[in-house]
Amino acid sequence: MAEPVTPQATAATLLRRPQLWLVPTVLTALLALLLSLLYMGGIVNPNRELKNLPIALVDDDTGKPPPGQQENLGAQITTAIAADTGGGKAEWRRLTHAEARDQLESGKVYGALVVPADFTDTVVALTTPGATRKPTLTVLTNPGKGSLGSSLAAQITTKAAHQASQGIGRQLTAAAGAQAGPTVKLLLADPVNVVTQVGRPIGAASGLGLTAFYYTLLLVLAGFMGGNVISNGVDTALGYADNEIGPWHTRRPTVPINRTQTLLLKMVMTAGITLVSVSLVLLACVGILGMDASHVPLLWVYSYCAALAVGLGVQAINAAFGGIGQLVSMFVFIVLGLPSSGATVPLQAVPGFYRFLSLFEPMRQLSDGVRAILYFDARGDAGLTRSWIMIAIGTVLALLFGFAMTGYYDRTGHKRLTPQPA
Repeated sequence: MAEPVTPQATAATLLRRPQLWLVPTVLTALLALLLSLLYMGGIVNPNRELKNLPIALVDDDTGKPPPGQQENLGAQITTAIAADTGGGKAEWRRLTHAEARDQLESGKVYGALVVPADFTDTVVALTTPGATRKPTLTVLTNPGKGSLGSSLAAQITTKAAHQASQGIGRQLTAAAGAQAGPTVKLLLADPVNVVTQVGRPIGAASGLGLTAFYYTLLLVLAGFMGGNVISNGVDTALGYADNEIGPWHTRRPTVPINRTQTLLLKMVMTAGITLVSVSLVLLACVGILGMDASHVPLLWVYSYCAALAVGLGVQAINAAFGGIGQLVSMFVFIVLGLPSSGATVPLQAVPGFYRFLSLFEPMRQLSDGVRAILYFDARGDAGLTRSWIMIAIGTVLALLFGFAMTGYYDRTGHKRLTPQPA
């Protein structure tokens, strides 16, 4: 007797099943909500969230104190600026000129306000017939810290400089008294020129300080996508996943292998294939597009180690979580990493939740190292040393976590599939 033929399902029939809609609808809605809150929450209002942005405050004024005053004007205005936190938006660091230069070159400050050596003498001369020029305060920017961070620092320092100028103007106007005519009073109302200069220049092909972020993103994506491609490719080749391209579908015979050996295979392949992908990333960015990079050999070694750490982390997460591993690793390396990286919006200008994430999220650790290599002469104190340490820690954690989970699964008899002979 012939077996009854099961009728083929149709889309119209299946669409009427509520259970078919439930899981995709809930997961898609949650992902959309989380992505919106995480990404927009980090950048929607940087000025409101801004706290303790480090800015150098330099007093080079060597002039004598004006009559009746104990300090020269440089000391007076730097003391006043340092005391006025402006709602906690700035962390003013009173430094010598050499110290400020060092912190600009190591990326420890986002900018600087410099009082020149002749400041007091030039201000005092304004009320005398011998005045030849207006006094000047200099605002130094640090574009290597990112265009937004440098811009925020410039806004704060420029505002502080103008407030200092107006305070000095009130003193000069009061001292001049009735002898000052309307023109002189207008001049003395805001007597100081505020000049903005680049404190730590970066190359023209540096994306206004954004190449560090995008290059870091490329490394993370190379590790993330490469890890997932390798994982899926190995599972397909070993017969643990279907291979479907267009209308063609194949399933290879299952190769008997435990989870630990499978993970070892994927990690070794990740180490080898990452060499190729990272080399092509560097070739495209530096060789073809002409991105400014003065330490290319170091950048290549760093890029390989960074992308490999991400790739090994992806393999460990996939081995531990199975089918949802790709989603988990996407959140770990990309969704939570982008808004907490500090590469586009300074960490001082994001909510506290993102500053907490930045303590351990991989993208922040990697972006600090890339920024140090590209913009700050590969200095260890510019973030490179910490990045190397975090890469090493991340690699060790990936190995320990991945093999601990697969070892546990193997010991408890959780086989992936029952082997199927050819």
